[in-house]
Amino acid sequence: MVYIILGKGFEEAEAVVPCDMLRRAGVDVRFAGVGGREVVGGHGIAVCADCVAEETDLTEAEMIVLPGGMGGVRSILGSEAVLNAVKAVYDNGGYAAAICAGPTVLAKLGITDGKRVTCYPGCEVNMGSAKPCGESAVIDGRVVTGKAPGTAYDFALALIEALRGKDAAIKVATGAVYR
Repeated sequence: MVYIILGKGFEEAEAVVPCDMLRRAGVDVRFAGVGGREVVGGHGIAVCADCVAEETDLTEAEMIVLPGGMGGVRSILGSEAVLNAVKAVYDNGGYAAAICAGPTVLAKLGITDGKRVTCYPGCEVNMGSAKPCGESAVIDGRVVTGKAPGTAYDFALALIEALRGKDAAIKVATGAVYR
């Protein structure tokens, strides 16, 4: 199970594109809304989450994905339950993934320490001891990061590669006629 966390003001492309692509790869994905099921993104698009993050045991996930969007990131940082779940999933051998401003949450939790990462330009100053590289998507062990809304497909394919292997990512990219 993969949970994509939606906080009020999340970046819509960074949530919907990974969800769609992961489902094309046969991954069970659910949106978990911070504070409720209907969550409005940063550009006014409302998404009905599958569950409420604070009412769901997120710790059994094989991966938790954090979209960016400054409002969404603030919502996630304001939810102790979500922060604890992200850390628990990672500490128990699962993946922590984030895109855009989302990797700053992973940095606050110490998950990106010493890891090669990417994030939205300008967020590097909030990445602690991580090693920002500026690429569109990066996999470093059990940490997957993406740069920005324009790289949502690259990020989604990196998530698939991390969970199901490079061949699965290539198959989904080919089926979606990506590049």
